Amino acid sequence: MQRIGFIGTGHIAAPMARALARDGHAVTVSERSADTAAALASAGLGIRVAANPQVVETSDIVFLCLRPAVWADVVPSLPWRAEHRVISVMAGVPLVALAAACAPATELSVTIPYGFIESGGCPLPVAGNPGALTALFGGRNPVLPQTDEAALIDHFAASTMTTAALSLLEQASQWLAGQTGDADQAEIYVANLVTGFLQNLSLDRSGRLSEARAELATPQTLNLQMVDGLTRSGTLDALPGILDGIADSMRARP
Repeated sequence: MQRIGFIGTGHIAAPMARALARDGHAVTVSERSADTAAALASAGLGIRVAANPQVVETSDIVFLCLRPAVWADVVPSLPWRAEHRVISVMAGVPLVALAAACAPATELSVTIPYGFIESGGCPLPVAGNPGALTALFGGRNPVLPQTDEAALIDHFAASTMTTAALSLLEQASQWLAGQTGDADQAEIYVANLVTGFLQNLSLDRSGRLSEARAELATPQTLNLQMVDGLTRSGTLDALPGILDGIADSMRARP
């Protein structure tokens, strides 16, 4: 059992806190986002709520889940110890800034979680020391250590593909609803079709997506018509440029 604290208790912290509490860890969350903290405390998982200094004092591993705009006003004044292990999920806050704010703690890492980390299958690119993150979440979620911290920006950009995929699925379900007259069944069909396919796809190395697409989009199939249509429209060719722009917008931030 580990003593784990969360500074900042929002939509990212809450599923991690619940998952860790279910795994038997002693979890303490901060009072920030009072409604979320209260819901966690009343969930019957043994999660405690405390002020920021008490969260740090009573924890060995601390997750920093604050908004980048406010973190620098909160973190440096907390009672850090050399043996603390600190995991940040704050976009755009570099390791060098964390090291200064969390001194004398030196075991630091930065990662990019999504809410479904609670149920598993959430890829976790991580810069810095991946040990604590791997120990806590690596059993159900792929942890992807990065040798270059700057690569996290590219992972943040790539994470927007979730929204892109949802937009495509939404358009397809709306088209199907227009054809069939049943919006509920249309969305259930489209969403579950793609979700079920991905859940049963082995994604343990590069090339798996290309192989799966090739197996579907064989000559004279409907799936090949879709791939050809997206190619002709320029949608596939435009994607790298869109991702470049998103990544560049993050690098340009002060």
